Amino acid sequence: MPKTATGILGTGSYLPKEEIGNEEIAQRVGVDPEWIERKTQIRARRFAAPDEATSDLAVRAVENALEQAGIEAERVDYLVVSTSTGDHPQPPTSHLVQRALGAHRAACLDVNVVCSGFVYGLGLVRGLLALHPGAIAVVVAADVYSRILDFTDRRTAVLFADGAGAAVVGGVPEPYGILDVDLVGRGDAARLIRVEAGGSRQPASHESVDAGDHYFRMDGRGVRDFVMEHVPPALERLVTRAGFGLGDIDHFVPHQPNGVLLGELAERAGLAGARVHRTLERYGNVGSASVPVTLDEAARSGELADGDTVLLSGFGGGMALGSGLLRWKVPA
Repeated sequence: MPKTATGILGTGSYLPKEEIGNEEIAQRVGVDPEWIERKTQIRARRFAAPDEATSDLAVRAVENALEQAGIEAERVDYLVVSTSTGDHPQPPTSHLVQRALGAHRAACLDVNVVCSGFVYGLGLVRGLLALHPGAIAVVVAADVYSRILDFTDRRTAVLFADGAGAAVVGGVPEPYGILDVDLVGRGDAARLIRVEAGGSRQPASHESVDAGDHYFRMDGRGVRDFVMEHVPPALERLVTRAGFGLGDIDHFVPHQPNGVLLGELAERAGLAGARVHRTLERYGNVGSASVPVTLDEAARSGELADGDTVLLSGFGGGMALGSGLLRWKVPA
């Protein structure tokens, strides 16, 4: 019998129905629509409905991924939810997703490394499945950033949006599957992206609400400098360790922070020969969901063929970096 490795059996995503174009967001923020597209290359984004929370988006994405994989929720052994905008401080959002799916045998956990979370989740379940061959895992990343945006801050309010993306992970025949994962934490840069209030350091109070400390804050220039300095060498390290060169990469599926930054990053990383997949023009920056949403669109469009090398790159708050290299197997 052929040897098996750990790989992706199916992908799925869910974007809320309400589309917010640049004209509408420009009015709320107080800028020109042309300024938004020129600075970010984003033309539209999706916001969750008032009755939709992060777990609701996650459930829809997982259902789509399970359907593609041909696997029932009852067969899932591990469920990892990546989010920095969970439904509640407690219980974990993963347990709410489990209940809604009916995945009652699954061990559940949340991961919060912001926009790197999907790749971190793949790394975690790859290790678990190595210990327990034949098990099935689901990694879903979901965020609802529209609830924590300060619409007086044009630097962030024009970028972020809501969405979810998922992958079902299990055994695939070699040489396909997840070839390697590289994870990096840089707490020395933690102040670049933050939400100040709502935790044990600064509990919620009238004062914290009045000060706007529950809103998302980001040092955009600092983040750009961090990404350009640290992501290219991390990608090269991963690819080299797996026995490849950057010229061997067929597809690059990065986090979707800003279109201008993505173009600069692909060039700096030496990935000019790879197909760079983008969804930010239509969906904006959907946090940790950016990588799996973009991966799902690439997979369902038929652009990923058996044997293609796919390089994933998540980066963001923490600061954290997550890189993954796959040899793609088209879901049966």
